[in-house]
Amino acid sequence: MERLIITNGKLILPTGIEMGQTLICENGKIEQIIPNESYQPLVGDKVIDARQNYVSPGFIDMHIHGGGGHDFMDGTVEAFLGVAETHAKYGTTAMVPTTLTSTNEELMTTFTVYRKAKEMNINGSQFIGLHLEGPYFSPKQCGAQDPNFLKKPQAEEYNAILEASKDIIRWSVAPELEGALALGQTLQQHHILPSIAHTDAIYEEVEKAFTAGYTHVTHLYSAMSSVTRKNAFRYAGVVEAAYLIEDMTVEIIADGIHLPKPLLQFVYKFKGVDKTALCTDAMRGAGMPDGESILGSLNNGQKVIIEDGVAKMPDRKAFAGSVATTDRLVRTMIYLAGVPLIDAVRMMTLTPARILHIDKEKGSLEIGKDADIVIFDNQININNTILKGHVIYTK
Repeated sequence: MERLIITNGKLILPTGIEMGQTLICENGKIEQIIPNESYQPLVGDKVIDARQNYVSPGFIDMHIHGGGGHDFMDGTVEAFLGVAETHAKYGTTAMVPTTLTSTNEELMTTFTVYRKAKEMNINGSQFIGLHLEGPYFSPKQCGAQDPNFLKKPQAEEYNAILEASKDIIRWSVAPELEGALALGQTLQQHHILPSIAHTDAIYEEVEKAFTAGYTHVTHLYSAMSSVTRKNAFRYAGVVEAAYLIEDMTVEIIADGIHLPKPLLQFVYKFKGVDKTALCTDAMRGAGMPDGESILGSLNNGQKVIIEDGVAKMPDRKAFAGSVATTDRLVRTMIYLAGVPLIDAVRMMTLTPARILHIDKEKGSLEIGKDADIVIFDNQININNTILKGHVIYTK
């Protein structure tokens, strides 16, 4: 197998940004990181001159619904592959396809299609597991989720779902619902990440949920409780709990729309780079022009409108996912929030890898890890996307 050589770039390593180093990849792994002068060419080497651009770990999107006109809920292999190939152009090398509240029949179809698409996916971002978003959510915080499919968790149902798919790696739930704590414990036993989302929980309920395994918060600030007042007394909500529970991790939709500059800075300052992952939460409109679109499946999804790069419900009272791509998230954190480049990249690479427990294989440029690499310029425009040593996108 030919070696992939990346030279003349600014390598974003766990220890900092280094120049004068050559990256050697073989058999899908990073084999060596050596000084430029130590590189000895072999016949068949494929050499990429990074031209003083940044050489970064591949971006990991732990919450994504679609892109390129496709949604994972469409129930087709073509949709899965279309999403993966679209987001590869923007630096995503690994993604967690995410469902929406739907019928169980649609969910089962998604499970089947995922397996087929994963085997056929050679030109797009790697599928690393499924994220179930719903249907166990609070009606008061459903956001763009279809309220017709909301319900409380029941063991018979969720055990059947867990039996139907071994590809689930995270499940977002409102932890205050009856039965949610038992579900969290069950998910832990299956090595699935229980996550808090679309919830009206108060702080004390989040504390109990954390003990039951809910150690992550889905799209912090979006569709969740903050400080509320009941009978004159104030109660802290999920947002406050996310900060106060030190070991709680969070993800944010850092597109500059869902969260404005002050909140992006607040999360970075008080939650920190090692507990905060960036995610797109992208729907089918990502990588597409403005106009009418559909959130969820083509058959049962909800109509939405995309204006000025923002996906909204038709009444414009709520966002409908995002149309962000991972490069945009990194760019926004750097140029809007003022976060150092190395930290912005870390929140898009190593932090999500650690949250998903895949950091032994992905998330940083280290010897022995997957050769998932992105090369981009100062404005985070993607020049090359490389998955396990294979170039899957070139500008």
